[in-house]
Amino acid sequence: MSQPLRLGIAGLGTVGIGVVRIIRKHRALLEARTGREIVISAISARDAGKDRGVPLASYAWEDDPVALAKRADVDVFVELIGGDEGPAKDAVEAALVAGKDVVTANKALLAIHGQALAEMAEGAGRALRYEAAVAGGIPVIKSLTEGLAGNDVTRVMGVMNGSCNYILTRMEDAGLSYEEVFAEADALGYLEADPQLDVGGIDAAHKLAILSALAFGTKVDFDGIVLEGIERVSINDIRAAADMGYKIKLLGVAQMTGRGLEQRMQPCLVPDTSPLGQLQGGTNMVVLEGDAVGQIVLRGPGAGEGPTASAVMADVCDLARGVTGPVFGMSADKLAHATPASSQTPAAYYLRMSLDDKPGALAKIAAVLGEAGVSIDRMRQYGHEDTPAPVLIVTHKTTPDAIAQALEAMHGTAVLSGVPVALRIEDV
Repeated sequence: MSQPLRLGIAGLGTVGIGVVRIIRKHRALLEARTGREIVISAISARDAGKDRGVPLASYAWEDDPVALAKRADVDVFVELIGGDEGPAKDAVEAALVAGKDVVTANKALLAIHGQALAEMAEGAGRALRYEAAVAGGIPVIKSLTEGLAGNDVTRVMGVMNGSCNYILTRMEDAGLSYEEVFAEADALGYLEADPQLDVGGIDAAHKLAILSALAFGTKVDFDGIVLEGIERVSINDIRAAADMGYKIKLLGVAQMTGRGLEQRMQPCLVPDTSPLGQLQGGTNMVVLEGDAVGQIVLRGPGAGEGPTASAVMADVCDLARGVTGPVFGMSADKLAHATPASSQTPAAYYLRMSLDDKPGALAKIAAVLGEAGVSIDRMRQYGHEDTPAPVLIVTHKTTPDAIAQALEAMHGTAVLSGVPVALRIEDV
């Protein structure tokens, strides 16, 4: 009879307790599916006396997660602490040095230190698994490393932060401003302790960096991502986009080009009839495109106790079955250096600006766009009582450089009031 697989769980927040619940509830089912009993040997968290709603007295306690990672009665160290430095990083490294396999939900750790940790794990002959680090309960890591292993992946894109998607859809549904919905989301506990991780796009960009490495066989390159959050998206932008048949999403896109790896996380317009356009609330969606399979769409809860703990247990079950493999789908020493490339893929753009109500103001803007080689597809000027006048423009497909040139030149027209907003319209 196989020996039990013994876990040490560091971090007993929402996800950690979710993992404990699954193991307690489904002990027989897990053993039947893996051929091996899965047990918890020891746990660690900041407060030993806190009531977490689950009996924990039968598990050994360690105040220090590094000590937990080194315990002789732990086969798999489960890191659910979070953060790219400090106890999480120290404990994961200690576990690998001590010959333990590691399961983590820590996207920041992998986005910043993924290459070094992959080299450490593979050098020690240990597994480092992280299905829960990206898109919660959606099995996107397995999809890339297993289901699409026979494909040359051409593009990865998706909505990877449920809090941002909640804010944007809530603004539209309730007709509220960004500031109002931000305060509402914060009060409901939907945002990180540092909200900039969510609304600034950092959390989603961590996830995109991991998916890019898996999809394109490159070293994780978080610093190579063009990053913009949703703070500048107004309710007027959302209404105007809807009026023209679009939705605004914080969209991550990665693709390999002849110039290098394009990675961007920024607000974009997508057709309201597309799967991404129909995505509501805190749900995540990842779209994967391969040369053999075409396009597949993965949709599901991106956070929460059950979905994220489910993803953790998927990795634990693989380890119980003896399924391991390289951290990023191929040996760490074969991962290519990712040459960052700014996007030059042509796209249409949505432009929103306020113009002083002067004769010839609109003509000056049209001239600036024409000089930059940007052709106007549609233009709308909404009714206004006072100056400045709100103007919306949708361009034909053009390059990001041409848009940047036009925006820079607009500041010299002396008819612009405030800073214009430019959002890419993504072809999905």
